[in-house]
Amino acid sequence: MSPSTTSSLAEAGVRAAARWGDRPALTSGDETSTYQELHQQIAGLAGGLGKLGIGEGSRLAIMIPNSPEFVLTYMAVSHVGATVVPVPSLLGVEEVAYILGDVGGDAMVVGEQLAPVADAAMQQADTVKTLIVCGDAPEPDAVGFAELMASAEPLSEPATIAAETPAAIIYTSGTTGRPKGAVLTHRNLLTNVEACRQAISISEEDIFVTVLPLFHSFGATVSMLLPMFCGCHNVLLPGFSALHTLQAIERHRASVVGGVPTMFALMMQVKDAGAYDLSSLRFVVSGGAALPDEVCLGFEKTFGAPIIEGYGPTEASPVVSVNPIDGRRKVGSVGLPLPGVEIMIADDDMAELPAGEIGEICVRGPNVMAGYHNADELTKATLVNGWLRTGDVGKLDEDGYLHIVDRKKDLIIVGGINVYPREVEDCIARMAQVAEVAVVGARSELRGEVVAAHVVVKEGAECTAQQVIDHCRQHLAPYKVPKQVRFTDELAKSAIGKVLKQELKSDNEIK
Repeated sequence: MSPSTTSSLAEAGVRAAARWGDRPALTSGDETSTYQELHQQIAGLAGGLGKLGIGEGSRLAIMIPNSPEFVLTYMAVSHVGATVVPVPSLLGVEEVAYILGDVGGDAMVVGEQLAPVADAAMQQADTVKTLIVCGDAPEPDAVGFAELMASAEPLSEPATIAAETPAAIIYTSGTTGRPKGAVLTHRNLLTNVEACRQAISISEEDIFVTVLPLFHSFGATVSMLLPMFCGCHNVLLPGFSALHTLQAIERHRASVVGGVPTMFALMMQVKDAGAYDLSSLRFVVSGGAALPDEVCLGFEKTFGAPIIEGYGPTEASPVVSVNPIDGRRKVGSVGLPLPGVEIMIADDDMAELPAGEIGEICVRGPNVMAGYHNADELTKATLVNGWLRTGDVGKLDEDGYLHIVDRKKDLIIVGGINVYPREVEDCIARMAQVAEVAVVGARSELRGEVVAAHVVVKEGAECTAQQVIDHCRQHLAPYKVPKQVRFTDELAKSAIGKVLKQELKSDNEIK
């Protein structure tokens, strides 16, 4: 039975345990749990959470690096009918305190190494009272994770809740300001999982290697819920290492891996990368950031497996489109809409634009969020007549494939003419010396804004600003050519590898 026919994540988990009980569900290190064992652990933790008074209407924050404890907590929260709030494990005290202050909550589960940050954030926010620590629980008054699991009778049956109940509140990365909490219901997540299953033909025979952070919507849906509800074996790595990822794919004969372009580029740079046996891979799924053509084609040449690029914001649970597995794959596009999902390209007045014209990407379907937490006005501006205004700019071609042009807020206006940073980035990325590039706007007295490029040069290579400018002049209109080129050792990125352009935008004024 498909995940979308159940009313909650917990119910889908129970059915998975009943159907695939003795099959391997989750591997972490040398430990593997079957579906039935995983269900028993989830039920045990749910019983402990219930003992703390966490149930329907409760919110529980979770700040744990990739580990079985993350999976158990995410599912146990659903079991008791509460809402999970994933908190990125790389955030500082003030950033965590902001989320806790905004969302409130009844408890917070954290990894042992993150307990000091979580404790300080809880004191600053003064909204969450109970701290649950994986490990030895060294913080005063903290509850131990293992002890909590063993402290009560397992919750044998999940709480009965409506499909429209909030399952998760996932905060956006905040690249355009303060993070916003997208409220995703059980229906949102379950229908997105089912649409992904259909679009990329996932079956119980698939083996996943998971390196994406599970606190992110891409990781949670595609690398945790999708394999769990489809009966797959999921090999969970604590974080991304290009070498360890290649080794895990080879060792476990993995067939599916989700990631971001930076990860796949780094995998190709591993010494003797092509010597690893990745013949088991059916494909890898790329999302979260623009996929350069060089990475897409180079990965397939090196490892013999295609990269299937997809697209979707957190507010859409998050997957909106993906290149088909069995149909035509268009390199440079992010594919066709998922089953049940509609895409419209609109102008500023929300009027639909014809194929080939550039406008804002709007999305409609059962995967679209219920709204933003504590932000009614922003919700009204973002959800218009059933459509999610993504803030991304793109176009649909004559075959219905979606092409991303850029973020609307990243648009650079040079002398009144629009410049889309991605076009300039793609041009510079074709230079043999360039490892990474990000393009932003810099203020100009004369033109309002001009193009500024931040470039990371490949190890051992040499490159000058003039070479970058000359290359762009050969391929771009004059107003698109960077007026400023800065070289850096690395680009500031979010936890999943998305470039934080707000941190790159220059305050320098160019005349």
